[in-house]
Amino acid sequence: MIFYIILAIAVTIGLVWLVDKFIPNKFRPIVMIVLWVIIGFLAYNTFMSVYMPIQFNQEKDKRYAKVIESLIDIRDAQLAHRQVTGKFAGNFDGLVKFIDTAKFTITQRRDSSVLDVEMTKRFGGVETYKDIVIIDTLDFVPVKDSLFGADPRYKKMMNVPVGSEGAKFDLKAGFLDQNGIKIPVFESSVKKSVILFDQDKDLINAENQVVSVEGVNGDALKVGSMDEVNTNGNWPKVYGTNE
Repeated sequence: MIFYIILAIAVTIGLVWLVDKFIPNKFRPIVMIVLWVIIGFLAYNTFMSVYMPIQFNQEKDKRYAKVIESLIDIRDAQLAHRQVTGKFAGNFDGLVKFIDTAKFTITQRRDSSVLDVEMTKRFGGVETYKDIVIIDTLDFVPVKDSLFGADPRYKKMMNVPVGSEGAKFDLKAGFLDQNGIKIPVFESSVKKSVILFDQDKDLINAENQVVSVEGVNGDALKVGSMDEVNTNGNWPKVYGTNE
């Protein structure tokens, strides 16, 4: 595209030269004005064809960074939910309520030994001991304080922070069956077209087709997966931790 625009500009400049040489003087001003308008138009399009993708990528990176911050918060909250309840939350109302009310149990493991009754009987009354691990409960810490401190941002983590007004993250949760064992999984995502709703449609379509180790592959930003046991994000580490 750029090549053809530059070629057109070169041809137009050549026409200007020809006009200057062969067009009668009384028609020359009008023709020259038209040609210079065409040159200006083509030059502007050439500039924008280069500048627009640069501007798009800069805006995209800013918006992606904010969205990823929210996805990381969602993942942290979900991992805490699984640690306490054994599963992931299937909706944001339940996840927010969990953060408001749940507590982590602080424990301590210590080794000890106790009388092994069976072995003692087997050895005719000779006392025999076996090693055990004792888990002591030391304290309970609110999940909210551990993850977010005094920051109440978790109450709005379902809202996409940039892009189309009122947009919300999708959230799913369930179980995968692996060798008869049900393993909890979750996925939270938002379409790139929602994040970049006001940008050039052709550039958005190109972004949806990205396949690169330095880009966000696919048509959405997401964390977790409903198809495999995976709590990673699909963005490169340049945007922040994806694990």
